[in-house]
Amino acid sequence: MNDVILGMSGLEWAYFGAALAAIGGGIGSAIGITSVSNTTTGIVAEDAEKFGKVLPLSAMPGTQGIYGFITALLVFIFFGFFEGTADLTAAEGLRVFFACLPVAILCMVSGIYQGATGVGAAGMVARRDEDAGKALIFPALVETYAVFALIVTILMLLNVQG
Repeated sequence: MNDVILGMSGLEWAYFGAALAAIGGGIGSAIGITSVSNTTTGIVAEDAEKFGKVLPLSAMPGTQGIYGFITALLVFIFFGFFEGTADLTAAEGLRVFFACLPVAILCMVSGIYQGATGVGAAGMVARRDEDAGKALIFPALVETYAVFALIVTILMLLNVQG
């Protein structure tokens, strides 16, 4: 019974955690990008010259999906999934699962809210395109917490077997 927890093996727990990280980050990014892009496309339709100034605002929520993807890859790399040498006890697999949760949850939430913040920043650029640099700061503040989640996840993954 040591090699199974709640009916799942260590490898299954690790896959579950990696999948949740990729899915959570992807959902947050997709919703966030959609939110801000709905606004920025209207701005560009009115003034095509502002495309380069609002594009970074539309792209910023995409980083959460990247963090989820990086987390999933790290699970596969750290624990030998690509080499076919993956062998985790159920307890180790559960630790991998929990290590993936900061990215899975926080990147989903921060991607959504970064998109919402980007909407306001895009409105700022629509009115005063010379403030495009200032406008980037507001969604970047939300990004900080996704980066913290990635760092925590990596630190936790590094300590699964240690």
